[in-house]
Amino acid sequence: MSTSSVPYPFHFASVASSSTESQDGNLTNVNLWLQDVRGRIPSLQASRLRTLMLEAHKDPAKILAHACTYDGLSSRLVEEAGFPMVFLAGYAVSSSYGLPDTGYIAMAEMCDKIQETFRQVSVPIMADGDTGYGSPMNVKRTVESFAAAGAAGVMIEDQQWPKRCGHTKGKGVVSREEAFARIQAACDARNEGRDIFILARTDSLILGWEEAMARAQEFKRIGVDAIFVEALPDRDAMKRCAEEVGIPVFANIIEGGKTENLSAKDLAELGYSAVAYPWTLVAAHLKSIREALDGLKKSMTVGAPPMILSYDEVCEGVGFNKYWEREEKYKYNT
Repeated sequence: MSTSSVPYPFHFASVASSSTESQDGNLTNVNLWLQDVRGRIPSLQASRLRTLMLEAHKDPAKILAHACTYDGLSSRLVEEAGFPMVFLAGYAVSSSYGLPDTGYIAMAEMCDKIQETFRQVSVPIMADGDTGYGSPMNVKRTVESFAAAGAAGVMIEDQQWPKRCGHTKGKGVVSREEAFARIQAACDARNEGRDIFILARTDSLILGWEEAMARAQEFKRIGVDAIFVEALPDRDAMKRCAEEVGIPVFANIIEGGKTENLSAKDLAELGYSAVAYPWTLVAAHLKSIREALDGLKKSMTVGAPPMILSYDEVCEGVGFNKYWEREEKYKYNT
């Protein structure tokens, strides 16, 4: 349930329902209808994410607009604010370690973050798989590991290693052949094992429009669920991309970045199914902590520290109240 006073602006149909629920420990039969399933082992959350994405793809009034998160708490706050998914983006997760998004984070660290987030939220989790951390065999293992950790979706890209944020300088891409092998390995991991939504990212716009579209079309042929062409400059390029790709397309908006800062509504009307905001919570985190530290220093010689939130609000936010409620159930006399 959202705790925000601002409602989430886009509405999606329910994608899974059960005929009965049991919370008393008794045996019961539950019938689930999973839409848009891929892979040998179905996944409720992958089905949910794929159905949401396809619903947005078919309706220019809908888009999966979401803030990128970096840990369990930030992800839970995003869900509480009414967002239908969370995205553990490489930029945001790197920042939680005090590092730039330049290939420092390893697969095991991302799996830890996925598991941490999975324990906090009920919405689908997209996770950034970067380049897959090595050869196509590494890509396959990454996708399998992310799915096992609880991710509903994974993004794999065609940058050279060490990769970096697509809006910063110094990036390069691998050959078409290596890029295609990576994406084939990712789709094989999905098809042969646990279902997971595959988002293929290309940064090859640095080599020109035709190269980016050629890669996107081959990713589509291989069988990805959605495509992300990074750093498209403006509205016209984004509309052209959505029209030429023909399957769900993904965007990100970085405040002050290379892509025109369009609203989510505008992107939906251009044909986009999803848009991520990778810098928003990172910027808010940096600003709020710096301002809080300045306020604390100023107070040291004049009085009590500033009240940022009430005691009750902090306890509620970090989960104490829920813990205390549950703790009552298990009280016993010694």
